[in-house]
Amino acid sequence: MPREHEFDLPVRYYETDAQGIVHHSNYLRYMELARVELLKSTGYDYAKIEEAGVLLVVAKATVSYKSPARYGDTLRIWIRTERAFGARIDHRYVIKVGERLVAEAETTIASIDREGRVQRIPRELEIDDQ
Repeated sequence: MPREHEFDLPVRYYETDAQGIVHHSNYLRYMELARVELLKSTGYDYAKIEEAGVLLVVAKATVSYKSPARYGDTLRIWIRTERAFGARIDHRYVIKVGERLVAEAETTIASIDREGRVQRIPRELEIDDQ
């Protein structure tokens, strides 16, 4: 699995509030998109992982908002896999507009089966530096 990935995403009008500022809830969607894009960057397909009976669910998410993003901005979204071992994947995110920091975030992803039981992530997704 790749360690990191980044991509650009334009802010769409429907993601903003009445002041034209990205609503805070959209950052969780951006983070999910970043995880999917990270997998796609190496040829992994999230749908195929699910078909194999592995469900990757958010167990924890934290976001620290630094400055507003607005309609018309292009976000630069960076994701890094800090750890992926056992039944857990930890990611870190940085979201910027140009050089301006918009948000920093972290998630912990748990691997479960279709019945909700914890299961090991596929070996090809593992990263363990400890």
